[in-house]
Amino acid sequence: MTVPQTGNFIAGDWRGSDTRIENRNPSDVSDLIGTYAQADRADLDEAIAAARAAQPAWWAAGIQKRHDVLMAIGTELMARSPEIGGMVAREEGKPRTEGAGEVYRAGQFFCYYAAEVLRQMGDFAQSVRPEIDIDVRREPVGVVAIVSPWNFPVATPAWKIAPALAFGNAVVWKPANLTPASAVALAEIIARQDMPRGLFNLVMGPGRAVGEALVSHPGIDAISFTGSVNVGRGIAAAAVPNMTKLQMEMGSKNPMLILDDADLDMAVAHAAGAAFGGTGQKCTAASRLIVHAAVHDEFVARLADAARALQVGHALDAGTQIGPVVSADQLAQNLAYIEKGKAEGSELLCGGERLERATDGYYMAPAVFAGTRNDMAINREEMFAPITCVIKAASYDEALSIANDSEFGLTAGIMTRSLARANHFRANMRAGTVMVNLPTAGTDYHVPFGGRGASSFGSREQGQYAAEFYTTVKTAYVARGLPE
Repeated sequence: MTVPQTGNFIAGDWRGSDTRIENRNPSDVSDLIGTYAQADRADLDEAIAAARAAQPAWWAAGIQKRHDVLMAIGTELMARSPEIGGMVAREEGKPRTEGAGEVYRAGQFFCYYAAEVLRQMGDFAQSVRPEIDIDVRREPVGVVAIVSPWNFPVATPAWKIAPALAFGNAVVWKPANLTPASAVALAEIIARQDMPRGLFNLVMGPGRAVGEALVSHPGIDAISFTGSVNVGRGIAAAAVPNMTKLQMEMGSKNPMLILDDADLDMAVAHAAGAAFGGTGQKCTAASRLIVHAAVHDEFVARLADAARALQVGHALDAGTQIGPVVSADQLAQNLAYIEKGKAEGSELLCGGERLERATDGYYMAPAVFAGTRNDMAINREEMFAPITCVIKAASYDEALSIANDSEFGLTAGIMTRSLARANHFRANMRAGTVMVNLPTAGTDYHVPFGGRGASSFGSREQGQYAAEFYTTVKTAYVARGLPE
């Protein structure tokens, strides 16, 4: 029987450590998944040195090799999605089906970028001077540091690692410490491939130690980060002295407009799914529901009923629709927001309390606040919780104004039967992604993803747009002369 890895993957080898952390199941804290190694500064330095040495050989290996490696990774992830998805559910808390779907999507990212490897085309330009040819091509940026969050522990790193490798880069990946088993599962698949030793490295550890040293390291050429705004600002400050290329996806406070002409059955279903799916622990969650006064009371009553009907339970149980939140600290923060919302004068219609289940876990009833204002903390700050807040608006214009009144701009949605309103919303909503008669959560892997304002910094992720970050552009001038 193969013993599961619990170490870091550095310079082509799995490494243990004297410093380890426990990884426990948030559905059942008595379930110890394992103890996982923590990297130190020496491990990090070795990983970065190995990546710098391996990257030129990977670029020289050519497009067929890179295609084949990425396709193998993606194919294995999709084939093993039920198995690895069960691990995601066990350590992160999302229902098993959501975990399997996440892993399958991660495989699709690798397969998509395997195809993108073969599509790498340059540009030819005519010079303003005679007998000179110009071509423009993309080359790898070098060594990419990837810092990923716990809420999508396989999919988010996949949509960063896949394009990094596809475009010829080396990778040093620091995952979130809350989900080390998922990180190791993905790293094992990547590590088995026929790549130069040291091209891919996994360094697990706390953000204040390993993370800060990674993003400030002069051996890193680019940083792709997904996480909170405060951490992102710290990373930006650390990257500036080295002039490190930077891409960041950060916080959100996504609005969904429910207009007076909306299909209310659809609106309630999409709002509940977007607000509470993944226990609300999604950067694309609908946390501000801006509802037209004409349908407000009916919508709110039906949304509260939908929230009460959701089955909260163990992530591995068949009937579970909402699993636990990820940790004790996250639960405490969520419950503090419930108290803050009540103190600000909003009405808690349902949920918001810790739930007892057959196993000792971090369960919370999904909560709906009504009577909220857009200046309340619960409508200004990202909660990352199964909590949504309803704001009443007298008109479409007022609803749009409220939606845009935020430092964030990741996703936004509108529920309406009016093509004119939908098109106006698409043009005037200040968000990176807008949804019409769809949940705010749920995006495709072949198109760009990102936001505006405090939600994002740098070029877009996913699709062909990822090349802007993971490559650098070179313009070559060649004096061709005249034939003799």
